[in-house]
Amino acid sequence: MKLTVFGATGGIGQELVRQGLAAGHHVTAVVRDPARLTVADERLEVAEVAGFDDAASLRAAVAGRHAVLSGLGPRTRKQVGVASALTRPVLRALEAEGTRRFLAVSAAPLGPVPADETLFLRLLTPVVSRVLSAHYDDLRLMEDEMRRSATDWTAVRPPQLLDRPVTGRYRTAVGTGLRGGARIARADVAHAMLAMIDDTATVKQPVAVAY
Repeated sequence: MKLTVFGATGGIGQELVRQGLAAGHHVTAVVRDPARLTVADERLEVAEVAGFDDAASLRAAVAGRHAVLSGLGPRTRKQVGVASALTRPVLRALEAEGTRRFLAVSAAPLGPVPADETLFLRLLTPVVSRVLSAHYDDLRLMEDEMRRSATDWTAVRPPQLLDRPVTGRYRTAVGTGLRGGARIARADVAHAMLAMIDDTATVKQPVAVAY
């Protein structure tokens, strides 16, 4: 497939690029600073975009792609509003080019708490949600933008992210949460997103992913 990855220099983004190439896909990595991208391959195209107000560059980056995957989000807790602000022009570019499939990283606390959730997570989740409320509000806005778009979107909702190698062993749940789903490696989030591209059950749905 021909794929485009936004947020390609982030933890999940670089894994999307690396694993996409390993699977034989042609990947366009959209970056602001090419020096931060540590992946190299003959099937990799690096698209340098100075700003997301450059509509022509965004359209060129998504035109003719089978799917567009996004790891866009804040790099620090002080950055608020990043996910929705950057995703909005990407969605406009997708709609302008007629590229349908779009998958973006969101967060597990946006989903419903499973009825049989463990006591630990039932107590912890509200605390974390209060501490990171501004970021979760931004992700809710991002998901709202996705729902209003003409794309075949999927919001991928992981819990706490770890820097560990890909295992390919994780659980997913479409439209709901996962009992005891507290952690997952960034590499496995990327693995799950790539697996969801052709999964019609995930289209226009939030999907929880966790160990």
